[in-house]
Amino acid sequence: MGKKAQQPGTIATNRKARHDYHVLDTVEAGVVLMGTEVKSLRLGRVSVVDAFATIDDGEVWLRGLHITEYAFGTWTNHEPRRVRKLLLHRREITKLEMRVHEGGLSLVPLSMYFTEGRVKVELALVKGKKLWDKRAAVAERDAKREIAREFSRHVKGRRR
Repeated sequence: MGKKAQQPGTIATNRKARHDYHVLDTVEAGVVLMGTEVKSLRLGRVSVVDAFATIDDGEVWLRGLHITEYAFGTWTNHEPRRVRKLLLHRREITKLEMRVHEGGLSLVPLSMYFTEGRVKVELALVKGKKLWDKRAAVAERDAKREIAREFSRHVKGRRR
């Protein structure tokens, strides 16, 4: 009997990132983890809200990611907010580094998920939104919701 292929399952998403930033480009990266970190991730004990990535000496590092200590771990347990290395091809790293330094952009994780038993992070190249951009996005979302509501009422033949 062969090994059963695991469906990619989302561990955590950073919903706040899409509200606070304009997403310009995304890239998938692997994450270097310890054993107890993977066990905590399988239990969904992670927060990507405050996480960001930096490029130091040609390597990409994920900072601010909080993976809760594994409850059944011993002295081999991991540090919850340690800096974790991201795995990318050299070509991707240089391209991201050029865009970050020239345009004042940032690298923010959008989501973490399992793919074939490995933990991946969707890393986004982002530019910060201004306050009025956020207000416009909320107003647009509310308008779309109201249009959909009115259309639904019209289709069902109801009036206000």
